[in-house]
Amino acid sequence: MSDISIKDLYKWCSIPVDQLEGHPDLKVPFRIVRDSREMGEVMAREFVDEIKAANREGRPYRAIVPCGPKCWYEPFTRIVNEERVSLKNLYVFHMDECLNWEGKLLPKNHPYNFRTFMEKHFYGGIDPELAVPMDQRFFPEPRLIEYIKEKISEAPIDLTLGGWGQDGHIAYNQARRHPFSKITLEQLRNSELRIQENNIDTIITLAHRSFGAAYQFVPPMSITLGMKECLSAKKVRVYSDTGAWKQTALRVALFSGETVEYPMTLLQSHPDALITATYETACHPISENPDWEFEGVNV
Repeated sequence: MSDISIKDLYKWCSIPVDQLEGHPDLKVPFRIVRDSREMGEVMAREFVDEIKAANREGRPYRAIVPCGPKCWYEPFTRIVNEERVSLKNLYVFHMDECLNWEGKLLPKNHPYNFRTFMEKHFYGGIDPELAVPMDQRFFPEPRLIEYIKEKISEAPIDLTLGGWGQDGHIAYNQARRHPFSKITLEQLRNSELRIQENNIDTIITLAHRSFGAAYQFVPPMSITLGMKECLSAKKVRVYSDTGAWKQTALRVALFSGETVEYPMTLLQSHPDALITATYETACHPISENPDWEFEGVNV
């Protein structure tokens, strides 16, 4: 049972897209960019500028980095190479990884093997003399849970980059839908690196997105940094350019109170969080069809 009323959800989804930025009821800072291309440039530019600032100060820079959105890898590689930005002091903690039904890593060339994707698209194009050292790249694996938790705890995280899912999950911190095991907001907030079953709605969503609705090919389990690790960063920046399947979660994140049903609502209690979405992702069909009528909603 949802703790969000249908009336509130309708109200949030009815707000026209051009009224979202600067809306008086926003619970977390928000900005809109035109499209995926612009978002990729913004995401890459801001990340590189943070790294450059740390380099000038002679300090390490520690970041939690997602596999996606895909639009920022090419501009990140281009900017780093053209501006000769050293990544030698960058420590990268990768957010999550998909697992098979036994909780084991996927084959190297599985389309949901995040490590393979990141090694090709995030690390692969960087000039070797600028690259992140191998021992400063931390990919989550079941056998490395305690080791990675220890490395994260050694010093503050400077930045968490990320996206969000259909239920507002950050990393793979999905809404917990187990009928016999509910969690509180504080349990979600203090969740740590762990292995978990993926929700059915997550599997179906990813199947539609990637495999023509062939849910049989979507990995049923994952390993993920918890909300505790993700929210521990000095800054949190989440982005999406993937349109319809992120639209409702965005509206909830912007206007709802904190709720375990949409984990990204926890961003509103972070001291320096920012949500960025493309125009398409910030739109909502309910806001574009004010003549629609729904039971239980006073229009």
